[in-house]
Amino acid sequence: MKLSKTSEYAIRILSFMARKPKEKYPAKFLVEQLHISDKYLRRILTNLSKEGIIVSTQGRGGGYTFNKKIQDIFLADIIDASEGMEKYLGCVLGFNECSDEHPCAFHHSWVSVREKISNHLNSTSLADINMGNNIKN
Repeated sequence: MKLSKTSEYAIRILSFMARKPKEKYPAKFLVEQLHISDKYLRRILTNLSKEGIIVSTQGRGGGYTFNKKIQDIFLADIIDASEGMEKYLGCVLGFNECSDEHPCAFHHSWVSVREKISNHLNSTSLADINMGNNIKN
């Protein structure tokens, strides 16, 4: 499974912030540190803010901080805020009407894989992936 660039960047941003979760991170600083374009990074931060994962403080000394503890922010939350989980949990062949009653050719073998992916994304937190702080920017 390959994450979209948007979800990948969202996880990179939050993983970076999770190294010091109580700090306030200005967008400009995150752009410089993570080498993500300013416009793209700000759009991702806006989506994460709208979903309540982070909070934005405007004005002098402003920036982004976590709205939740990092152990309460799961990969599924980040992906859902960035682009939605449907892409990863829907039909692997892209059919809208794929179900147990109307399966595609790959449906029955994909069900168990989809469940494992869903369980992993819903049970792995930012705290889990930040253990050891061996994250590459």
